[in-house]
Amino acid sequence: MDKTTVLDAKEQRTVLFRLLAYALPHKGTIVVAFIFLLLSTVGDVLGPILVKIFIDDYLREGYLPFKPLFMLGAAYLGIHILNVFISYFQLLKFQEIALKIIQQMRIDVFSKVQKLGMRYFDKTPAGSLVSRVTNDTEAIKDMFVSVIATFIQSGFMLVGIFIAMFFLNVKLAAFTMLILPLIVFIMSMYRKLSSKFYQDMRERLSQLNAKLSESLQGMAVIQLFRQEERLKKEFGEINDKHYEAGMKNIKADGLLLRPAVDLVYTLALIIVLSFFGITSFESPIEIGVLYAFINYLDRFFEPVNNMMMRLSMYQQAIVAASRVFKLLDETELAPEQAGFAEKITEGKIEFRNVSFSYDGKRDVLRNISFTVDPGKTLAFVGHTGSGKSSIINLLMRFYEFERGDILIDDRSIKDYPITELRQKMGLVLQDAFLFFGSVADNIRLHDNKITEEEIKKAAEFVQADSFIEKLEEGYSHRVTERGSTFSSGQRQLIAFARTIAANPKILVLDEATANIDTETEEAIQTALSKMRKGRTTIAIAHRLSTIQDADLILVLHHGEIIERGTHQELLAEQGLYHKMYLLQNGSAEKLEDAVG
Repeated sequence: MDKTTVLDAKEQRTVLFRLLAYALPHKGTIVVAFIFLLLSTVGDVLGPILVKIFIDDYLREGYLPFKPLFMLGAAYLGIHILNVFISYFQLLKFQEIALKIIQQMRIDVFSKVQKLGMRYFDKTPAGSLVSRVTNDTEAIKDMFVSVIATFIQSGFMLVGIFIAMFFLNVKLAAFTMLILPLIVFIMSMYRKLSSKFYQDMRERLSQLNAKLSESLQGMAVIQLFRQEERLKKEFGEINDKHYEAGMKNIKADGLLLRPAVDLVYTLALIIVLSFFGITSFESPIEIGVLYAFINYLDRFFEPVNNMMMRLSMYQQAIVAASRVFKLLDETELAPEQAGFAEKITEGKIEFRNVSFSYDGKRDVLRNISFTVDPGKTLAFVGHTGSGKSSIINLLMRFYEFERGDILIDDRSIKDYPITELRQKMGLVLQDAFLFFGSVADNIRLHDNKITEEEIKKAAEFVQADSFIEKLEEGYSHRVTERGSTFSSGQRQLIAFARTIAANPKILVLDEATANIDTETEEAIQTALSKMRKGRTTIAIAHRLSTIQDADLILVLHHGEIIERGTHQELLAEQGLYHKMYLLQNGSAEKLEDAVG
């Protein structure tokens, strides 16, 4: 579960600069957007000055010549019409940049997830990862789409307004600048408070996603054991904490956003009116200048309010980005390959004194050594937790090992490119995973080299064609998420067909027939016998009847090999294998028949 951490000012700046680095590839578009933004700001600033000229130079003097006034009115109207088009293109360009940036960021995050090692997935809930890739990147998108563009536009507008104010009256503009420290103080206070609240909200949202994902995946178990109320209570507790964090943030918004800024605006208005009231005793008031200053004050606080209202989105984005960057910086990657060796040709497998621990404290494998010659079959048996699947995990390079070595064709598996290992090893797990798509897609797994004919041959080879052809659309039948509409046996048959279609040199079976009924298992065993011909095979077996013809059987206990031999040799030893056989077959008479 993610821990709630609060980002200090330095960390927030680091995150912001890293986010802005994503904009560097779009320098050309950014320059165009800034030009449009500058033109739009100039148009907004010129409007009140034109009105000031009309009031002070013409209206107050009672001098109303047609041509100058027509030109002044045309200029005022033209600037506003032109500003509409300029603002549109400026907004369009900033939005385009924002969407391209977030598109790249999502690709980076998803690509990173693909490269993470299994250790990371062992300790991170799936829902938390989904939250990083979806909710957090969406918050970052909002920042680029709404916040950055607004901040830049507002900054340009503020600078332009102050330039215009100093142009109109230097002394009054200097007085007006006294409000700037107040605005900076309010923004700083809001940033500090909201950072903590948004971090808490993001973590709670991640926990909600994790709990939801877990509940959906285990719905059958939840309903079977009547755990609905417990899960509802746990979900409600997390939801309550998310609500509490949200309420704290709403209170900060309610105090420090619009109300506080409106108070500063009122103070600024008092300063302007007081200035003109005092100076009116000494000299006439320039009505046009008064209008322009009040107009500029309104325009000044409009971008300030825009920035303040978007500070909340900014804080959400910074917090979300820190979580995304934490994922991008994750060092728990999949094992690296040197890539010195080129091809796996024979398929000989050898473990040399391999020891392994998942947590770095307790070894789950100790001094494992064995050799499987090309084309031979090796089987592992043992009680739950004996280390059978851990051996497969190391062979498949799902986890890194530091002690001992694993060789294929007398070369360390670390020397082969990962693509070569994946292409030459076929893995069938106890719980077959099917992807959303068609049956053919699941057999091919988007390897375009595998033709439709080869897909059908692979299905026929494992006798999966009999049920596939009965489906409404045959091989084009749509597979729902995880293949939930198929029986476990049907899913496993499709997984076998997928493996055969890839034509691996090494076959790895992790209790591949454990979830299949007896009738289907007989057909599968026939298919497996054909599959093993010419292939080195490593099989983990729960039912000893499925590996009796293995060339070598290794018995594991607490991470160590305690017995090895053929089926007959192990029965004759009358050790752990002998006891397991008795438990599964239920009588000594059957044992005598087997030995005899």
